[in-house]
Amino acid sequence: MARIGFIGASGLMGHGMARNLVANGHTLSLTVHRNRERVADLLGAGAKLAATPRALAAGSEIVFICVTGSPQVEAVVAGADGLLDGARAGLLVVDCSTSEPDSTARLRTLAAQRDVRFIDAPLARTPVEAEAGKLNVMVGAEAADFARLEPVLRCFAENVFHVGGPGSGHIIKLLNNFIAQAICTATAEAFAVGQKAGVDLRKLVELVSAGAVNSGLFQAMAKTLTGDLAGLRFELDNARKDIRYYTHLAENVAVPTVVGEAVHQALSLASALGYGSKFVPSLVQAQEQLTGARIVPR
Repeated sequence: MARIGFIGASGLMGHGMARNLVANGHTLSLTVHRNRERVADLLGAGAKLAATPRALAAGSEIVFICVTGSPQVEAVVAGADGLLDGARAGLLVVDCSTSEPDSTARLRTLAAQRDVRFIDAPLARTPVEAEAGKLNVMVGAEAADFARLEPVLRCFAENVFHVGGPGSGHIIKLLNNFIAQAICTATAEAFAVGQKAGVDLRKLVELVSAGAVNSGLFQAMAKTLTGDLAGLRFELDNARKDIRYYTHLAENVAVPTVVGEAVHQALSLASALGYGSKFVPSLVQAQEQLTGARIVPR
């Protein structure tokens, strides 16, 4: 059993991850940014509070980070009273956030100066799977670090993929999320066009469901036709952030990203219309507002 620190346990994904680490017998310490109620059950199960990331690092062998994105990761790792201030040689810092690869590389270099291993291990699936211990994790790490970390990851992950060396995890994650959001934005647009053109969108869903175009993401978006806007519990502004990271990545490797920029603008437009704090299926509501289409039942 390992002494594990956790930053982000009050989040939708982090809570389930932390709960499964405790359930599997690991000693868990955590920091609380604002809402202690979200981690009351973890504290009741024996998790301890640490006042700062620095204090968390001092008592841990492994620290998991599951926060919004790179600015938050940089703050808890390299900011005042950050993890690196309290880290001992050999500490594994595991970033499960969706982060920007350039930022990850900078933090990995800073960590190496303290003999700390900085590993990218972003997540796929939803908070439901996080609570059930059935996430997918894509890990960018040296082979020895992956071997040390894998048994711990399997406490909250059904599938653990070693996708390459350091940095590969965050790159693969951005590619995955770009494909995902392209499906979601295309579906929302198709619903608006179809409704305005006078076809029954339920027939479109019936057709797609029976063919190669079908996917879990399409089905999540199709639930909007019955008024369910929570079929994909992923905040629209987080999706927008992820696609911005993707377009930065593409620019850095000199690859035109025509579709990526279009997806990013669709998400940015929906956010500007007021849907940023809602889930991604609200792209359909944004299309309604833009086009006058009537898609979601009232």
